[in-house]
Amino acid sequence: MAERRSRSWLTVRGARRVPQITVVFWIIKGLSTAMGESASDYLVHVLPPVLAVLLGFAGFTVALIVQFALARYVAWAYWLAVVMVGTFGTMAADVLHVGLGVPYLYSSVLYAVALAAVFGTWRATEKTLSIHSIDTPRREAFYWAAVVATFAMGTALGDFTAATLRLGYFASAAVFAALIVLPAIGYRWLRWSPILSFWFAYVLTRPLGASIADGLGKPAGAGGLGFGDGPVALVLGVLILVLVGYLAVTRTDAQPPGRTDPV
Repeated sequence: MAERRSRSWLTVRGARRVPQITVVFWIIKGLSTAMGESASDYLVHVLPPVLAVLLGFAGFTVALIVQFALARYVAWAYWLAVVMVGTFGTMAADVLHVGLGVPYLYSSVLYAVALAAVFGTWRATEKTLSIHSIDTPRREAFYWAAVVATFAMGTALGDFTAATLRLGYFASAAVFAALIVLPAIGYRWLRWSPILSFWFAYVLTRPLGASIADGLGKPAGAGGLGFGDGPVALVLGVLILVLVGYLAVTRTDAQPPGRTDPV
């Protein structure tokens, strides 16, 4: 029995490195984007900005090392990597605007081009962008490069609508909430590609979650509710821990080996 249990945790040929897409996946993804925004904003205010960015990069690097070392999907490792990508991705986007003075519109376009380049290279190399095909280190590297680009672009895009267009946090959230319905409609009734629908929705979860987090955490004078970035990040972190713990125990989101999606 002990031998059988130990073998179940070993990497096998065809083992998937990312989870099955379920309702819980989208809930945790939304929470992680919001937490990344709040945690990043909190850290750069309580620590020297350079130190905060270095710590964010260190956490991001360690999380990815752990994820790649496991070579299979493990709930806590995968979602730790997502949370750290969200935190460091926010910092990366903010550095361009705050540190270098790049307007949000330009940084949004820059990260969109970077994301298109990742997708183009990934598609040309692996012949598919399906998350159900991620069973090698190279494919996983493309996946995480795309995730980083989506977080950075989504952060800049959310700040662009909230600050540059002056819609405010909650109005921005409403815009992105309306837009995120489009891939669901396209996939369900218009025969959109499942891969297109997934990545469309994945990109939009970032500005949606970030706008909500900013709306909750920022002071009333800045258009928020004033709960504070730290408390918001803490509450979101607890919710993520509960849901990831549930997935770790039940493994209801583990992909079976050998599954593929159409290109």
